[in-house]
Amino acid sequence: MTRYVIDPIGWVESPLVDLDLAPRQGDEGAPDAWLVFGQQARLGIRDFTVGTEIIVLTWLDRARRTVLAVHPRGDQDQPLRGVFSTRSPDRPNPIGLHTVQIVEIDDIRILVRNLEALNGTPIIDVKPVLEPLGER
Repeated sequence: MTRYVIDPIGWVESPLVDLDLAPRQGDEGAPDAWLVFGQQARLGIRDFTVGTEIIVLTWLDRARRTVLAVHPRGDQDQPLRGVFSTRSPDRPNPIGLHTVQIVEIDDIRILVRNLEALNGTPIIDVKPVLEPLGER
């Protein structure tokens, strides 16, 4: 198979450091966290504004990459499901998808709300949240 290289554009600074204690989704009690971008991303983030919702793609670097089936939310009473039909971080390519709101901007640091990623998690991309097609 062809291999692809993903170069992080930044990292997460968060009080979340323990995977077992972190919320499973951002709206389940995640603290505010900083997205810290490298200088090379400065031009790419220049148009962000406070209050905007964005999608942050992260590389879940502490995930298990050999897992293909999980009990949803770790609940052993639920039947095993293929990881591609769940939001499990454990998967062959552990890409995290987080919809967050910008709270503050400080140069190449952006404070966001509802990010459940752990401290040090690499950021691989950021995209705007688009309005529904009929509202554009």
